[in-house]
Amino acid sequence: MIRRLLRLIPPGTIAVGAGLGLLGLASYVHLAVAGHSLTEADYNSLSVLWAIVFTLGIGVFMPVEQEVARVVAARHSQGLPPGPVLARGVTVAAVLLAVLVLTVTAGRQLIADKLFDGDGTMVTVLVGALAAMAVAYATRGVLSGLQLFPWYGTQLGIDGGLRIILVALLGLTGVTSPVWYGLVLVAAPLVSVLVTLSPVLRTVGGGPPVAWTALLRGLSLLIVSSLLSQVVVNVGVINVKLLAPDDVVAAGALLSALVLVRIPLFVFGSMQASLLPGLATTATTGDHAGFNSLLRRALGIVTALGLTGALGAVLIGPWLVRTLFDAPDVLGHGDFAWLAAATLAYLWAMVLGQALLALDRHRAQAVAWAVGVAALIAVTLVPAPVTLRVELAYTIGSVVVAATMAVLLRGGFRRPTTPTRPLDDAVAPAVSGGIR
Repeated sequence: MIRRLLRLIPPGTIAVGAGLGLLGLASYVHLAVAGHSLTEADYNSLSVLWAIVFTLGIGVFMPVEQEVARVVAARHSQGLPPGPVLARGVTVAAVLLAVLVLTVTAGRQLIADKLFDGDGTMVTVLVGALAAMAVAYATRGVLSGLQLFPWYGTQLGIDGGLRIILVALLGLTGVTSPVWYGLVLVAAPLVSVLVTLSPVLRTVGGGPPVAWTALLRGLSLLIVSSLLSQVVVNVGVINVKLLAPDDVVAAGALLSALVLVRIPLFVFGSMQASLLPGLATTATTGDHAGFNSLLRRALGIVTALGLTGALGAVLIGPWLVRTLFDAPDVLGHGDFAWLAAATLAYLWAMVLGQALLALDRHRAQAVAWAVGVAALIAVTLVPAPVTLRVELAYTIGSVVVAATMAVLLRGGFRRPTTPTRPLDDAVAPAVSGGIR
């Protein structure tokens, strides 16, 4: 029975899942220690920092990882070294990081005043965390493209393990500044990259150069989709701070609740590492039955994950956030029901989005996320209690994204369109750390 289940799991899932599991655990430990150590206002600031870092970090740099992985995989199948791809990928990541840093620097005082109660140091931490994510995602693209999943999982695991150790030290020594808890998001990923750099450095140099078009072909649309997907899942925390700036507990309580209800997203992240290559391979080779079977199986798995997580979140979520994160008692079972429903719909959207990418329909995926964000904005602007507004916005936005993707894929469920790319160019291990 166990062997049969293992055969159903895509290759690389266990290695990536182990590292991702530790990284996911680190998120809970990080926020739990901070919640018990910081004042409500400081925890609110850390929560906003957390939401911005992962919205921009994952939204901008995960597509770089995906495209580096795609081109590395294509070259590897032809016996070509990946060094030139890494050089191009690092350059792209550096340019994107520079744009973010310049933007944040230009609006430093405004960001500090509106989001961090005037604390400019938190803006500096934000820049450092974005830089760390840029480095991490660029190197992970090489590890993923070469299918070095044990190394990939090790980098995730070291990142998570260091976060746990560092925040434990902060808690034990009585540190009460949100800046130090934010700096953990800078130090841990940088150290994890250094420890796992040897297999990446072995790829440096050699081989014919890679054309810029090979890397940039779908990057802009991927960044749009990735950013919008992170907006859907993270912007609620930021919106609470903007819509209710005098409420010193709402943003922190919402982040604590979101971290709990999004446990299934961490689990999905481990299987996402090999979902896109599988879908792309079956679509490109014309294996319609295999494409449909893999897609249905993935949807079934995430539905089971989402429903299981929803049941636990609704039943004991309010008690858990008070116990684990020392969160104020401002969210009830109904709040967790909305957040859990939103997470289930978001999981569907993640799977359907991978199917669109496998069919080389980057534009369709971007359109679906744009429609969902438009729905989210519309709901957010409806007069209602702030917390309810952001919960409904997350739910309706996620449902609209999933429904739009389903409509766009409706014909593809039965007759997937063969992508115009050659097979070795279409197969791209897509790895997401999820929401960390």
